[in-house]
Amino acid sequence: MIRILQPVIFTRSAVYRRLKTVSDDASPEIQGNPPLELAPLQDQLTAWQQRVRAFLEVLLCSSLPTQFLIAGILGALGMAPQTGGQLSLTFVLVLSLTDTVALIVLMIALERAHGESPWLLWRGRRRLTGELALGVLLVPVAVLMVGVLIGSIRTFAPWLHNVPENPLETLATGGPAGAALFGVVAIVAGGLREELQRAFLLKRFERHLGGASFGVLVLSVAFGLGHALQGWDAAIATGALGAFWAVVYLRRRSSVAPIVSHAGFNSIEVLRVAMGGG
Repeated sequence: MIRILQPVIFTRSAVYRRLKTVSDDASPEIQGNPPLELAPLQDQLTAWQQRVRAFLEVLLCSSLPTQFLIAGILGALGMAPQTGGQLSLTFVLVLSLTDTVALIVLMIALERAHGESPWLLWRGRRRLTGELALGVLLVPVAVLMVGVLIGSIRTFAPWLHNVPENPLETLATGGPAGAALFGVVAIVAGGLREELQRAFLLKRFERHLGGASFGVLVLSVAFGLGHALQGWDAAIATGALGAFWAVVYLRRRSSVAPIVSHAGFNSIEVLRVAMGGG
């Protein structure tokens, strides 16, 4: 019996060493896109039931249910969303940060409920330093993309600039303290939460809801519409940015570079507004 088991044990040890080597080798030279998970799902649900579940998870983690719930609680506690006819920075700060924590906890719980790894979904297998460097390099790309889009829209379709004063940008014009607090919102609720959320939702589309390309389209349109209060020109530019970061994630299978790029872009925007930029 021992002689029979020895080759099996040796084989499993060799496989383990091979898998560990692949996992440790997180260099950008990995051929193709690494899969999202180490092993295929073992799911007893039918394909239709999996689609329904994926759709419900997308809806639940879209920020709409959580933000409505949190806003309702804040309102019950006497915290108004507006003060003096403008958005309240305190309300936006508490709502955004609370929603960020709630969504991350919810997405982790759902991933673990499926027996899957949130770390693998978001961190991926690539070398961290390379992803951080790529994210920094993509910041000016995002800035240039938005600059060209906004300039083109205001030149060839000026009617899309339908909001003269961006209500969110006014939150960064109340002095250094206000700009710093709004910068925290832009980095944490924008750069961090939205990119973790994007990866989570793209995974549902890729597996059960029409594929990755359809997911990029739907999520980018939704991302743009979510910024429609800033004007249709800003919504179009934001939707394009969402598609850009989604494609980066799908190519890299890591949220690190999109998070760094998104956070860097938002930081530059807050700084521009705080310094009186138009």
